[in-house]
Amino acid sequence: MGSKRIKHIACILLMTSNQMSALAITPRRVFVTGAGGQTGQALFRKLLACDDFEPVGAVRTEASKEVLVKSGVPADSIVVADVTNAVSIRKACKECVAFCIATSAKPAPSGDTTKDGKPIFCFPNGQPEQVDWIGQKNQIDAAKDENENMHVVICSSMGGTNPGNPLNALGRETLPDGSNRGGDILLWKRKAEKYLIDSGLPYTIVHPGGLINEPGNERELVLGIDDSQDGTESRSVPREDVAEVMMQSLLHSQTYKNRSFDLRSKPVGEGDVTKNFVALEKKWLDGKNCNYSLGKIADE
Repeated sequence: MGSKRIKHIACILLMTSNQMSALAITPRRVFVTGAGGQTGQALFRKLLACDDFEPVGAVRTEASKEVLVKSGVPADSIVVADVTNAVSIRKACKECVAFCIATSAKPAPSGDTTKDGKPIFCFPNGQPEQVDWIGQKNQIDAAKDENENMHVVICSSMGGTNPGNPLNALGRETLPDGSNRGGDILLWKRKAEKYLIDSGLPYTIVHPGGLINEPGNERELVLGIDDSQDGTESRSVPREDVAEVMMQSLLHSQTYKNRSFDLRSKPVGEGDVTKNFVALEKKWLDGKNCNYSLGKIADE
Protein backbone atom coordinates (compact mmCIF):
# COMPACT_ATOMS: atom_id res chain seq x y z
CA MET A 1 0.00 0.00 0.00
CA GLY A 2 1.43 3.40 -1.04
CA SER A 3 2.33 6.10 1.48
CA LYS A 4 -0.38 8.44 0.09
CA ARG A 5 -3.00 5.71 0.62
CA ILE A 6 -1.82 5.17 4.20
CA LYS A 7 -1.95 8.91 4.93
CA HIS A 8 -5.43 9.13 3.42
CA ILE A 9 -6.72 6.31 5.66
CA ALA A 10 -5.03 7.91 8.67
CA CYS A 11 -6.73 11.23 7.92
CA ILE A 12 -10.11 9.55 7.65
CA LEU A 13 -9.55 7.74 10.96
CA LEU A 14 -8.43 10.97 12.62
CA MET A 15 -11.48 12.87 11.34
CA THR A 16 -13.81 10.13 12.52
CA SER A 17 -12.19 10.17 15.96
CA ASN A 18 -12.54 13.95 16.22
CA GLN A 19 -16.13 13.82 15.07
CA MET A 20 -16.91 11.16 17.64
CA SER A 21 -15.25 13.23 20.36
CA ALA A 22 -17.28 16.27 19.34
CA LEU A 23 -20.42 14.17 19.41
CA ALA A 24 -19.57 12.86 22.87
CA ILE A 25 -19.39 16.35 24.35
CA THR A 26 -22.41 17.78 22.54
CA PRO A 27 -24.85 18.72 25.34
CA ARG A 28 -28.09 16.79 25.39
CA ARG A 29 -31.21 18.92 25.06
CA VAL A 30 -33.47 18.13 28.03
CA PHE A 31 -37.01 19.42 28.53
CA VAL A 32 -37.93 20.20 32.16
CA THR A 33 -41.52 20.98 33.09
CA GLY A 34 -42.37 22.57 36.42
CA ALA A 35 -39.17 24.61 36.14
CA GLY A 36 -40.76 27.44 38.10
CA GLY A 37 -41.59 25.20 41.06
CA GLN A 38 -39.28 24.25 43.89
CA THR A 39 -38.13 20.75 42.91
CA GLY A 40 -38.36 21.40 39.17
CA GLN A 41 -36.35 24.58 39.50
CA ALA A 42 -33.68 22.77 41.52
CA LEU A 43 -33.39 20.22 38.71
CA PHE A 44 -33.41 22.89 36.00
CA ARG A 45 -30.56 24.79 37.68
CA LYS A 46 -28.52 21.61 38.13
CA LEU A 47 -28.88 20.79 34.44
CA LEU A 48 -27.93 24.36 33.48
CA ALA A 49 -24.74 23.99 35.53
CA CYS A 50 -23.83 20.63 33.96
CA ASP A 51 -21.89 20.67 30.67
CA ASP A 52 -23.56 17.43 29.60
CA PHE A 53 -26.96 19.09 29.21
CA GLU A 54 -28.72 21.93 27.46
CA PRO A 55 -31.99 22.22 29.39
CA VAL A 56 -35.18 23.93 28.31
CA GLY A 57 -37.28 24.89 31.30
CA ALA A 58 -41.06 25.10 30.91
CA VAL A 59 -43.09 27.36 33.20
CA ARG A 60 -46.83 27.97 33.36
CA THR A 61 -46.90 31.77 33.20
CA GLU A 62 -44.94 34.75 31.90
CA ALA A 63 -44.64 35.91 35.52
CA SER A 64 -42.81 32.69 36.43
CA LYS A 65 -40.48 33.16 33.48
CA GLU A 66 -39.73 36.73 34.57
CA VAL A 67 -38.81 35.56 38.07
CA LEU A 68 -36.33 33.04 36.66
CA VAL A 69 -34.81 35.56 34.26
CA LYS A 70 -34.36 38.09 37.06
CA SER A 71 -32.55 35.41 39.06
CA GLY A 72 -29.99 35.02 36.27
CA VAL A 73 -31.43 32.17 34.20
CA PRO A 74 -30.97 32.82 30.43
CA ALA A 75 -34.29 33.88 28.90
CA ASP A 76 -33.71 31.72 25.81
CA SER A 77 -33.63 28.59 27.97
CA ILE A 78 -37.20 29.16 29.27
CA VAL A 79 -40.52 28.58 27.50
CA VAL A 80 -44.04 29.27 28.67
CA ALA A 81 -46.20 26.19 28.15
CA ASP A 82 -49.35 24.81 29.76
CA VAL A 83 -49.11 21.06 30.40
CA THR A 84 -52.89 20.73 30.10
CA ASN A 85 -52.56 21.98 26.51
CA ALA A 86 -51.20 19.12 24.40
CA VAL A 87 -50.30 21.32 21.41
CA SER A 88 -48.36 23.74 23.63
CA ILE A 89 -46.23 20.95 25.09
CA ARG A 90 -45.54 19.28 21.74
CA LYS A 91 -44.29 22.55 20.31
CA ALA A 92 -42.10 23.35 23.34
CA CYS A 93 -40.17 20.05 23.53
CA LYS A 94 -38.90 20.00 19.95
CA GLU A 95 -35.37 18.58 19.44
CA CYS A 96 -35.15 17.30 23.03
CA VAL A 97 -33.74 13.84 23.77
CA ALA A 98 -34.85 13.60 27.41
CA PHE A 99 -37.95 14.83 29.22
CA CYS A 100 -38.18 15.55 32.96
CA ILE A 101 -41.65 15.93 34.48
CA ALA A 102 -41.73 17.94 37.70
CA THR A 103 -45.28 19.29 37.45
CA SER A 104 -47.89 18.53 40.09
CA ALA A 105 -51.17 19.89 41.41
CA LYS A 106 -50.37 21.96 44.50
CA PRO A 107 -52.75 22.01 47.48
CA ALA A 108 -53.41 25.22 49.39
CA PRO A 109 -55.72 26.15 52.28
CA SER A 110 -59.12 27.23 50.95
CA GLY A 111 -59.81 29.47 53.92
CA ASP A 112 -62.60 27.20 55.15
CA THR A 113 -62.37 24.75 58.04
CA THR A 114 -64.04 21.51 59.05
CA LYS A 115 -66.41 21.30 62.03
CA ASP A 116 -63.48 20.46 64.27
CA GLY A 117 -61.46 23.45 63.03
CA LYS A 118 -59.09 21.71 60.63
CA PRO A 119 -58.22 23.61 57.42
CA ILE A 120 -59.84 22.49 54.18
CA PHE A 121 -57.47 22.32 51.21
CA CYS A 122 -58.16 23.00 47.55
CA PHE A 123 -56.12 22.99 44.33
CA PRO A 124 -56.28 26.59 43.02
CA ASN A 125 -54.12 25.90 39.95
CA GLY A 126 -55.82 22.73 38.80
CA GLN A 127 -57.16 19.51 40.31
CA PRO A 128 -54.90 16.41 40.32
CA GLU A 129 -56.95 14.81 37.55
CA GLN A 130 -56.17 17.73 35.24
CA VAL A 131 -52.53 18.27 36.26
CA ASP A 132 -51.21 14.90 37.44
CA TRP A 133 -53.13 12.76 34.97
CA ILE A 134 -54.16 14.74 31.87
CA GLY A 135 -51.16 17.08 32.11
CA GLN A 136 -48.68 14.25 32.53
CA LYS A 137 -50.38 12.21 29.80
CA ASN A 138 -49.97 15.19 27.46
CA GLN A 139 -46.29 15.36 28.35
CA ILE A 140 -45.72 11.63 27.81
CA ASP A 141 -47.52 11.76 24.47
CA ALA A 142 -45.48 14.79 23.41
CA ALA A 143 -42.26 13.02 24.39
CA LYS A 144 -43.19 9.95 22.33
CA ASP A 145 -44.24 12.03 19.34
CA GLU A 146 -40.91 13.83 19.39
CA ASN A 147 -38.68 10.79 19.90
CA GLU A 148 -39.67 7.17 20.51
CA ASN A 149 -36.44 6.75 22.48
CA MET A 150 -37.03 9.82 24.67
CA HIS A 151 -35.96 9.09 28.25
CA VAL A 152 -38.77 10.38 30.50
CA VAL A 153 -38.04 11.05 34.17
CA ILE A 154 -40.96 11.73 36.53
CA CYS A 155 -40.85 13.24 40.00
CA SER A 156 -43.83 11.61 41.69
CA SER A 157 -44.46 10.79 45.36
CA MET A 158 -44.32 7.96 47.87
CA GLY A 159 -47.61 6.69 49.25
CA GLY A 160 -49.08 5.28 46.05
CA THR A 161 -49.58 1.77 47.44
CA ASN A 162 -52.08 3.10 50.02
CA PRO A 163 -55.37 4.46 48.58
CA GLY A 164 -56.20 5.72 52.08
CA ASN A 165 -53.12 7.95 52.23
CA PRO A 166 -54.12 11.36 53.70
CA LEU A 167 -52.75 13.12 50.61
CA ASN A 168 -55.62 11.63 48.60
CA ALA A 169 -58.17 13.38 50.83
CA LEU A 170 -56.80 16.85 50.05
CA GLY A 171 -59.22 18.75 47.83
CA ARG A 172 -61.73 15.88 47.81
CA GLU A 173 -65.38 16.92 48.00
CA THR A 174 -68.24 14.62 49.01
CA LEU A 175 -71.32 15.25 46.88
CA PRO A 176 -74.95 14.97 48.08
CA ASP A 177 -75.30 11.52 46.51
CA GLY A 178 -72.34 10.28 48.53
CA SER A 179 -69.88 10.18 45.63
CA ASN A 180 -66.57 12.04 45.68
CA ARG A 181 -65.15 14.70 43.40
CA GLY A 182 -61.59 16.04 43.24
CA GLY A 183 -58.51 15.05 45.20
CA ASP A 184 -56.96 11.56 44.91
CA ILE A 185 -53.62 13.03 43.89
CA LEU A 186 -51.62 9.83 44.42
CA LEU A 187 -54.15 7.78 42.43
CA TRP A 188 -53.90 10.14 39.46
CA LYS A 189 -50.10 10.21 39.71
CA ARG A 190 -50.05 6.41 39.70
CA LYS A 191 -52.29 6.36 36.61
CA ALA A 192 -49.81 8.62 34.79
CA GLU A 193 -46.87 6.46 35.90
CA LYS A 194 -48.54 3.31 34.59
CA TYR A 195 -49.33 5.12 31.33
CA LEU A 196 -45.64 5.99 30.96
CA ILE A 197 -44.55 2.43 31.65
CA ASP A 198 -47.04 1.06 29.11
CA SER A 199 -45.97 3.65 26.50
CA GLY A 200 -42.76 1.81 25.72
CA LEU A 201 -40.63 4.90 26.34
CA PRO A 202 -37.50 4.55 28.46
CA TYR A 203 -38.50 5.82 31.91
CA THR A 204 -37.32 6.62 35.41
CA ILE A 205 -39.96 7.22 38.09
CA VAL A 206 -38.79 8.69 41.38
CA HIS A 207 -41.12 8.56 44.42
CA PRO A 208 -39.69 10.98 46.99
CA GLY A 209 -40.75 10.88 50.62
CA GLY A 210 -41.74 14.12 52.33
CA LEU A 211 -39.98 16.99 50.56
CA ILE A 212 -37.94 19.34 52.73
CA ASN A 213 -36.17 22.59 51.86
CA GLU A 214 -32.76 21.76 53.28
CA PRO A 215 -29.34 21.62 51.57
CA GLY A 216 -28.62 18.66 49.32
CA ASN A 217 -25.48 16.53 48.98
CA GLU A 218 -25.16 16.26 52.78
CA ARG A 219 -26.91 12.95 53.43
CA GLU A 220 -26.88 9.27 52.64
CA LEU A 221 -29.76 8.53 50.29
CA VAL A 222 -31.94 5.44 50.59
CA LEU A 223 -33.81 3.84 47.70
CA GLY A 224 -36.66 1.40 48.08
CA ILE A 225 -39.85 0.08 46.53
CA ASP A 226 -43.55 -0.06 47.39
CA ASP A 227 -43.42 2.44 50.28
CA SER A 228 -41.08 0.30 52.38
CA GLN A 229 -39.47 2.00 55.36
CA ASP A 230 -36.39 -0.25 55.26
CA GLY A 231 -33.00 1.45 55.57
CA THR A 232 -33.95 4.43 57.72
CA GLU A 233 -36.78 5.64 59.93
CA SER A 234 -36.65 8.96 58.09
CA ARG A 235 -39.59 9.58 55.78
CA SER A 236 -38.20 12.75 54.15
CA VAL A 237 -35.66 13.91 51.57
CA PRO A 238 -34.35 17.36 50.52
CA ARG A 239 -35.68 18.66 47.21
CA GLU A 240 -32.09 19.26 46.12
CA ASP A 241 -31.35 15.55 46.53
CA VAL A 242 -34.44 14.60 44.54
CA ALA A 243 -33.25 16.87 41.74
CA GLU A 244 -29.79 15.30 41.93
CA VAL A 245 -31.18 11.78 41.60
CA MET A 246 -33.26 12.85 38.59
CA MET A 247 -30.19 14.33 36.90
CA GLN A 248 -28.06 11.31 37.79
CA SER A 249 -30.67 9.04 36.20
CA LEU A 250 -29.88 10.79 32.91
CA LEU A 251 -26.12 10.67 33.46
CA HIS A 252 -26.32 6.94 34.33
CA SER A 253 -29.19 5.99 32.07
CA GLN A 254 -28.15 2.34 31.72
CA THR A 255 -28.56 1.95 35.48
CA TYR A 256 -31.75 3.96 35.90
CA LYS A 257 -33.72 3.37 32.70
CA ASN A 258 -37.01 1.52 33.14
CA ARG A 259 -36.86 1.88 36.91
CA SER A 260 -39.51 2.97 39.42
CA PHE A 261 -38.40 3.44 43.02
CA ASP A 262 -38.84 5.38 46.27
CA LEU A 263 -36.33 7.90 47.61
CA ARG A 264 -35.64 9.01 51.19
CA SER A 265 -32.57 10.26 53.06
CA LYS A 266 -30.94 9.52 56.37
CA PRO A 267 -30.49 12.42 58.80
CA VAL A 268 -27.36 14.55 58.33
CA GLY A 269 -24.40 12.82 60.00
CA GLU A 270 -25.93 9.35 59.83
CA GLY A 271 -24.22 7.11 57.28
CA ASP A 272 -22.03 8.24 54.39
CA VAL A 273 -23.00 11.07 52.05
CA THR A 274 -24.08 9.59 48.71
CA LYS A 275 -21.62 10.35 45.91
CA ASN A 276 -21.73 7.26 43.69
CA PHE A 277 -25.18 6.87 42.13
CA VAL A 278 -24.47 3.60 40.36
CA ALA A 279 -23.45 2.10 43.69
CA LEU A 280 -26.58 3.65 45.26
CA GLU A 281 -28.84 1.63 42.98
CA LYS A 282 -26.84 -1.55 43.55
CA LYS A 283 -26.92 -1.19 47.33
CA TRP A 284 -30.63 -0.56 47.78
CA LEU A 285 -32.39 -1.90 44.68
CA ASP A 286 -30.14 -4.19 42.66
CA GLY A 287 -32.74 -4.34 39.89
CA LYS A 288 -35.93 -4.24 41.99
CA ASN A 289 -38.87 -2.11 40.76
CA CYS A 290 -42.13 -0.86 42.27
CA ASN A 291 -45.10 -3.21 41.86
CA TYR A 292 -48.09 -1.49 40.20
CA SER A 293 -50.50 -4.28 41.12
CA LEU A 294 -50.37 -2.84 44.65
CA GLY A 295 -52.55 0.04 45.74
CA LYS A 296 -55.05 1.60 43.36
CA ILE A 297 -54.99 3.48 40.08
CA ALA A 298 -57.61 6.17 39.41
CA ASP A 299 -60.64 4.99 37.39
CA GLU A 300 -59.59 1.36 37.65
